[in-house]
This record gives sequence, structure tokens and C-alpha cells, in this order.
Amino acid sequence: MIELEKISKIYQMGKIEVPALKEVSLKVQAGEMVALVGASGSGKSTLMNIMGFLDQPTSGKYFLEGEDVSQLNDNRLAEMRNRKIGFVFQSYNLLPRTAAVANVELPLIYGGASQKRKRALEALERVGLKARANHKPSELSGGEQQRVAIARALVNNPSLILADEPTGNLDTKAANEIIQIFCQLNRDGITIVMVTHEMDIAAQTKRIVRLLDGQIIEDKLTGAKTCEPPEPTRS
Repeated sequence: MIELEKISKIYQMGKIEVPALKEVSLKVQAGEMVALVGASGSGKSTLMNIMGFLDQPTSGKYFLEGEDVSQLNDNRLAEMRNRKIGFVFQSYNLLPRTAAVANVELPLIYGGASQKRKRALEALERVGLKARANHKPSELSGGEQQRVAIARALVNNPSLILADEPTGNLDTKAANEIIQIFCQLNRDGITIVMVTHEMDIAAQTKRIVRLLDGQIIEDKLTGAKTCEPPEPTRS
């Protein structure tokens, strides 16, 4: 699904060049659930932004589902971003005076889709929040607000979800509930790449990629059973 070839990113700070990524190569197969970890400034968020077309690499190539992203114009990038990728952020990014269902509808409005309300309610149902569809963010807990954000990411049926510190503002109980939602979405076939600094969260994914000073220094399978299908019950 994702193939990065020698991706570098250099930010210009006046006359100083600051390298955020240094020839990073990475493959993520369809159906994987991967955690990107590392200290602040390691390059993990920059890498995720490049994966989501929110930033452009200084050099290197990025292929998404076999398509060379570097060859696409802005309109095509925007179309792919809206159709193939769902985004979840630490701060939820919900419109404060707008009901949950209307927040979820936003990507459909931008894309000119039909049956917006029906699809938004279905997305809220997938995250267990359909009953709170008409509540505003201020009437929801942090965990519920993040569920709305996940529903918004799901509403266009993306093949990839990029989550940047999705549990960073949540207590342990709510964080674990959010991870379980991601696990179910992954079992449903959605590829998930998650940035996190919480190793207990990362350990629940299937694979951990660790960055340091803009380079990958470790890439390992976790062997975690968290996201495995539950064992069938026996009568």
C-alpha cells in the first residue's frame, strides 16, 4: 500500500537547513497496523504528514497503492487524500458549535457526495456513537469526541487511516477504547499508521517503527494479540 523510497525532508530556517528526515525508506502492506514512535523531533510526524500529502518531501519517492505521488498535481492529490485517506488527530479538530453528525458529514460536503446524513450516521454507528449524533463536542467526553473524529475519518470509506497521537489527550480507559476501535477497523481491512509516544499504546499494534534524528533505527513486529480476532466461544 505505502512505499517510501529514500524520503528526505529539509526545512529552511533562514540560512540554516534543518533535516527532518534523512533518506527514509519504508513499506507498509495493505492491512497492517503500524505505530511510528520516537522522541520529539525524531521525524515521525513529518513522515506521517508526507504519507498524507500534507507535506512534500525534499527528495525521494512515495508510492501509494502503486501510484507515484510525486507525479500528481494538487487537484489529484486532494482527490486522493479525500478518497483514500482518513485522518485522526490528537486535538480532534471538531467544529465546536456543530453536532457530531454534521462534523462527520464535512468530508462528504467537500467531496459533493450524496446521502450525507445516512453515511455519517453509519460511520458514527461503527464507533458506537450513533446515539450521540446530535450532541455538540462540548456535550461529549474526550473519548467520545475522538470517536466522532474517527467516524469523520471513516465516512469516505478510506483504505488508509493516519492517526497522529490519537490517544494523547485521553485517560487510560478512553485510550484503550480508542485502540480497540482501531483494532476493529484494522480487522475490517483498513490499513492504519499511528504516531504515538506512548509505548503501551504502540505495543498493542502489530508493528513498531522507531525513528531517531530523522532516520529509522528499528522496525519490528510486536507479536501483540490485541488486534487479533477474538477466540470463538465454545458452548
